[in-house]
Amino acid sequence: MDAATDLLVQAIDRTRLDEVRRNDADGHGNQVAPFAATGQGEPLRCCLRYAEPGEHIALVSYAPFDHPSVWTEVGPVYIHAASCGGYPTSGRLPAQLSTGPRLLRTYRADDTMNYEHNTVVPDQVALEPIIRRLLSHADVATVHVRNLDSQCFMYAVGADHASADDSA
Repeated sequence: MDAATDLLVQAIDRTRLDEVRRNDADGHGNQVAPFAATGQGEPLRCCLRYAEPGEHIALVSYAPFDHPSVWTEVGPVYIHAASCGGYPTSGRLPAQLSTGPRLLRTYRADDTMNYEHNTVVPDQVALEPIIRRLLSHADVATVHVRNLDSQCFMYAVGADHASADDSA
């Protein structure tokens, strides 16, 4: 992957979130219980930014893989209680969630974890150059960006090869 290749940044899929909101449950047996955000570091996985004080949000369980896999982990994530605009497809990392501290977990094309390239990013270090380097490895298809302390899923990043092919 070169610097000209766009990144494919993936927030939680809107369809999956619509189902959670419609069912008023997260699919893991937890009822959606909206509350007002404090604005003290609640990263929203639907639109990839921090919640502002007073916004109606919810904490739900989420697994990044939506298919059977031994790598499926369920963890807590903040979302807007009602549908929002989501994260725009921009080829860029979300501004508010683009620095460490983070754990970058790497996965192969078959969704198996590639321990060799998992990387801890220290506080205030930019993620983009590290993610680009990780995605340049032939055996890395996707990078999951996670909180360092709790290791909760933030978002996934892959290389957007279609955009790179279109610009050639």
